[in-house]
Amino acid sequence: MTDAELAAHLATTAGELLLSVRNSGVFSAGALGKAGDQTANQFLVHALRDQRPDDGLLSEEMKCDGLRLAQRRVWIVDPVDGTREYGEGRDDWAVHVGLAIDGVAAVGAVALPGLGVTLSTDDLPPLAPIQSPPRILVSRTRPAREAIAVAEALGGELVPMGSAGAKAMAVVRGEAEIYLHLGGQYEWDNCAPAAVARAAGLHVSRADGTPLRYNRADPYLPDLLICRTEFARPVLDLVARMASE
Repeated sequence: MTDAELAAHLATTAGELLLSVRNSGVFSAGALGKAGDQTANQFLVHALRDQRPDDGLLSEEMKCDGLRLAQRRVWIVDPVDGTREYGEGRDDWAVHVGLAIDGVAAVGAVALPGLGVTLSTDDLPPLAPIQSPPRILVSRTRPAREAIAVAEALGGELVPMGSAGAKAMAVVRGEAEIYLHLGGQYEWDNCAPAAVARAAGLHVSRADGTPLRYNRADPYLPDLLICRTEFARPVLDLVARMASE
């Protein structure tokens, strides 16, 4: 099984487990998110250690022992990206299974279990026709002022959505053109989505245009831009202008 096939299989299976936990009816709304996180994390961690025992591993739900920092190949996973949406019974949450090689998001799969869809770096639909003015994805609970300003400058339409993975895959799936995030994320929030988006032919970078780097001692990643290539330069220029004001 190739790395991409493994990533897709694990993300899909973890998603099915999460749906089973949610549909079991035995957890209160407050406990459901934690139960789902722990169930999916245990599956992903054990499966990756069995299938790729020589690789490093970083998971949002697992304490990091630092051993991954000395390894070239590191799996970076988010068992439930969008725990709130998962717990609320929504569809805009995801499972991320990514592989960083020499600090680059090289392979990945993002499962959207509520939609019955998994997108991976070696199994992607062609990009849909671009829409102009663009649709710009924002948090459904706390939209960033910068993203709102970009939408206003481009005459774009704001599209509220849940998790980071759901937003990134909405651009891949042709449901939006721009996903700009400046509110802070971690490597597990965007490693797999970045790998999939780049494989789909999208622009992927930090908000200042520099490359995303993974498997660092501090996994915090402040910002992210995933968009159709036609909008990359206008968005980067607008963000730079706002930063200098």
